[in-house]
Amino acid sequence: MKPLKTGIIILAAGSSSRLGQPKQLLKYKGKSLIQMTIDTAIKSRADTCVLVLGANLELILKEIRNSKINIVINNNWQNGMASGMQIGLAFLEKKLAPDQVILILCDQPFVDSELINNIINQAESGKGIIACHYNGTLGVPALFSRKYFQELRGLIGSEGAKKVIYAHQDDLGKVDFPDGAIDIDTPDDYKKLTIED
Repeated sequence: MKPLKTGIIILAAGSSSRLGQPKQLLKYKGKSLIQMTIDTAIKSRADTCVLVLGANLELILKEIRNSKINIVINNNWQNGMASGMQIGLAFLEKKLAPDQVILILCDQPFVDSELINNIINQAESGKGIIACHYNGTLGVPALFSRKYFQELRGLIGSEGAKKVIYAHQDDLGKVDFPDGAIDIDTPDDYKKLTIED
């Protein structure tokens, strides 16, 4: 059986309004969150990845230190996460025609390439969606096979991948990722992360 082609979409177009500064540029363990996420994606088994940017574009572009990453711009980032995901998906379909895509955010500092590879391995079980399980919920990073691309394209505004995950629990594999509950949305979240570092 031919290996499945996997693309990664890094969603990093938001304005971090609750944080008051671009979360993409926050430093953790000597690297910006955006750089950590790019490095994780590039080191994983995925075939290619695309970074979706929008708000604070110039500032963030200055921080990126990897020429291997494909970058697309979501000029409608104010419309919510769905539009950025769809721009990333359209790019990957043109470049790679992937069999599956993985959605990741840049505000979950404990996502690493081992986790991404584990998700890709799980997809070999034949399930169409593989989602991370943490804090009593299912969410990203999450993988979707091609049969769900149309549904991802149909999301609007701030609707995220969770809507598709919960609609198809009969076709769902789970990866336990307790640290997925740690994401950086507020100054307090970041303070807590850096104190625990």
